Amino acid sequence: MAYTVVSVFPVTVDTEEIKKDLKENGFDEANIIISRSNLESGLSTDNYQEDEQTKGFFEYTFAHNEEMLNAYRKHSIGKNNVIVYADNLEQAVSANSVLNKNGALQVYRKPAEEKTDIPEGMTEEEYNGIIAKARHNIYFLGSERVYHSNIIKGMDDPMDDLGSKD
Repeated sequence: MAYTVVSVFPVTVDTEEIKKDLKENGFDEANIIISRSNLESGLSTDNYQEDEQTKGFFEYTFAHNEEMLNAYRKHSIGKNNVIVYADNLEQAVSANSVLNKNGALQVYRKPAEEKTDIPEGMTEEEYNGIIAKARHNIYFLGSERVYHSNIIKGMDDPMDDLGSKD
């Protein structure tokens, strides 16, 4: 089974070093995605609108767990994401270990009552960030994510009947 490992890093972290470390641990560069978040100036993390590509990636990856979807969405705003695609659970655990060693932020969620999705022999802490989902060529994070303000200035329609902007 294929896995996707999603991690969140502060913008101050050198993501190229993380990528190098992953490659030294046997991961192919094509399976490592670095995605940087850009917020419009003056935008708070509560007042944003994701671009369609970012929205599609998070909704596809966390389709069956709304709690994780909301947690990763919220914690990724204004930060960097490193996504690693792994062919099996062993590779996913290795990638997760490398990412955590390099300072991946903990994206907390309430412990589930029934932990049926966690493989036997692993703790929830070890499994956090590993999603049993293969790479999808339509739903992926680009190298730059842009968050726009969801506050509408002026009319909803960007052009009035005279052809003028806002």
